[in-house]
Amino acid sequence: MKTPPYLQKGDTIAIVATARKVKKEELKPAIKLMESWGLQPFIGKSIGLENHQFAGSDLDRANDFQKQLDDPKIKAIWCAKGGYGTVRMLDLLNFSNFHKQPKWIVGYSDVTVLHNHIHNLGYCSLHAQMCLGVETKTELSRETLRKSLFDESFGYTFPKSKLNKTGKAQGEIIGGNLSVLYSLCGSKTNLKTDGKILFLEDLDEYLYHIDRMMQNLKRNGMLENLAGLIVGGMSEMNDNNIPFGKTAKEIISETVAEYDFPVAFNFPAGHIKNNQTIILGKKITLTVDKNESTVNYS
Repeated sequence: MKTPPYLQKGDTIAIVATARKVKKEELKPAIKLMESWGLQPFIGKSIGLENHQFAGSDLDRANDFQKQLDDPKIKAIWCAKGGYGTVRMLDLLNFSNFHKQPKWIVGYSDVTVLHNHIHNLGYCSLHAQMCLGVETKTELSRETLRKSLFDESFGYTFPKSKLNKTGKAQGEIIGGNLSVLYSLCGSKTNLKTDGKILFLEDLDEYLYHIDRMMQNLKRNGMLENLAGLIVGGMSEMNDNNIPFGKTAKEIISETVAEYDFPVAFNFPAGHIKNNQTIILGKKITLTVDKNESTVNYS
């Protein structure tokens, strides 16, 4: 996998909306954070646009994203907000100039669409907190983003889970939001998972639907040849009047029980306060033992 150029002080980051609408004043904490890192924020034209729940039309959002992709002065693109809508503009984008001048794409949740697409192009990207709400997250959420952008080394140590499967694995880390991964199955943006370490997280889903999505990944062959599995936040799940009978993490554990790759729960990323940055596409070493789990970049 190719790595986009790391940032230096004085570089410019564009803030764009790829899905839901967001107002410029809501971005003040993120702008202040970037400036404290010595970076120059550039506010894209999609910020402040409104089309029902979206930040303007699909074409509006695509045109703004395309402008930032093609502008050599822009060294990274930080997505302002998630929700839903990134997939609607994906096929309007042209990544020809991205190959010539790759840059970091930053975001998570709905931005998983872009992460998948960029991974299939052969480049790393950053699964990280959106601009919106960055000030409400942990210091490690912000610091791992800064370190990722400026090429400073870091790793992760996180608590054990009774659902873990011990072992050690190496491979490129891929993935993101389970609902988005599920929605991309069968499309040209689907991930090839063989020999890789898959990361999953999700928010506000019904438990039966978590099971449906995991069964879909399984039946699509996306689980059987994994090197390892990492599970982050499975937050604010819903259930029916007649309970499904398992938690989201138990559903995932059951789905992969027949495989012999290591599985680590409680990873600090997702729709949680401690949403640390993951350099997707980068080769990692995952170690799961009886006391704790660790992830280090190779």
